[in-house]
Amino acid sequence: MGPAVQAQAARPVITWAPASGPQRALLMCAVFEAFFGGARGGGKTDGILGEWGQHASQYGRDAVGLMVRRTAKQLGETFERAKAIYAPLGATFVGTPESGSMRVTMPNGARLIFAHLERDTDAENHQGASYTRVYVEEAGNFPSPAPIFRLMATLRSGAGVPCRIRLTGNPGGPGHQWLKARYIDPAPMGWEVITDPESGRQRVFIPSRVQDNTRIDQESYIANLRQSGSPELVRAWLEGDWSVIAGAFFPEWGPQHVLAPFTPPEHWLRFRSMDWGSARPFAVGWWAQADGSSHGLPKGALVKYREWYGSTGEPNVGLRLTAEEVADGVKQREAGEALAYGVADPAIFSSDGGPSIAERMFGRGVIWRRADNARVSRQGALGGWDAFRQRLKGEDGKPMAYWMASCRDAIRTIPAMQHDDARPEDMDTEGEDHVADADRYAFMSRPWTPAPVEKIPPLAPGAIRVSSLSEQGKSRARL
Repeated sequence: MGPAVQAQAARPVITWAPASGPQRALLMCAVFEAFFGGARGGGKTDGILGEWGQHASQYGRDAVGLMVRRTAKQLGETFERAKAIYAPLGATFVGTPESGSMRVTMPNGARLIFAHLERDTDAENHQGASYTRVYVEEAGNFPSPAPIFRLMATLRSGAGVPCRIRLTGNPGGPGHQWLKARYIDPAPMGWEVITDPESGRQRVFIPSRVQDNTRIDQESYIANLRQSGSPELVRAWLEGDWSVIAGAFFPEWGPQHVLAPFTPPEHWLRFRSMDWGSARPFAVGWWAQADGSSHGLPKGALVKYREWYGSTGEPNVGLRLTAEEVADGVKQREAGEALAYGVADPAIFSSDGGPSIAERMFGRGVIWRRADNARVSRQGALGGWDAFRQRLKGEDGKPMAYWMASCRDAIRTIPAMQHDDARPEDMDTEGEDHVADADRYAFMSRPWTPAPVEKIPPLAPGAIRVSSLSEQGKSRARL
């Protein structure tokens, strides 16, 4: 082999290089947990595939990675991009998206496994595994961080390889709220290392936008984004604006629905509503109906003045309280109040070889009646979500439903709820929908519809319409 050929053979093959400052920062990042992205078109997939290629090159067969997405279809797209980057380097590929099992093996023995977690419990399939890298693509598709946190327990190496987790995502989606709370709220501009007070682990948000991605036609991509939805949605996708909730089920929600806390007058009708939960949170809300005489609220408007959300503080994780414990908590919170009634999830009235949850709570002095659980409207019958939306919209610029600022979990979760992909008229039940369900029961218990708009028949050609007898006289005078 001649010297020229030897030199050519020794020349390294470069199939990918970081295209931006954020991508380079991701490759250099030594922080245990990094969230990369924040806007569409920022090169998120390429960034984490490039980070894996660097890790695999450095640690060889001791490098074992796991690449996760929510669905097999989404995972297939990442797998195809991995082939484009790693195949020229001599990597081998096994599996297909249809099989649900895919793997990349680099020439030096490093392995990258692809898996989807369509259900949170799928994370349990990886218990006992040891990975040096975990990648979670489009983390906003996960309504709860619970399966991602479980995967963190798999990050370990007997060979002393530094272990890291990397997530990507945009504003919006079922996981918008937990992503925002974990990565954006502590450091909205990013680049600031946050130390978790419980675990001592560090995490960082590395923002990346389309302007950082030199590998695409930015002008064309931005133009396409601007045509893809509402101005709010475009702002979320293009600017990475986490104050905008893309794809919200209730875009009508706004600051006008939140009131400074006050004590409702005693003569206002009061009641409560509940959505039951044990492993998942329960939600109890206390409501007062305005009579139109005070606080600038229209007659018939409902005001949620208190809530109790049965959560550990982790998104979508319940307290696992018994029916008796919940009943005692309800009684304690409403002591001395005169409530007209309580409506609750019809599921609590089901018996399975023993007293129902409703019966057990009744034994503690807390009485419920079955809520109307119709979620969507059918054949002229108003569904719960339409009743919810009607009250949000209200009439003459005044909403007919309000939440006091002390109802933090309602204000946190309701604006973030998303549409069900399979049934767009319904809410995605994988999200943190418990407060929304409890409030829906409240609205269905006190139906309200806007006053019908008077329909005025069209004028016949040449006719003159007058609105009153006095106007008739004026019209004659003008004629």
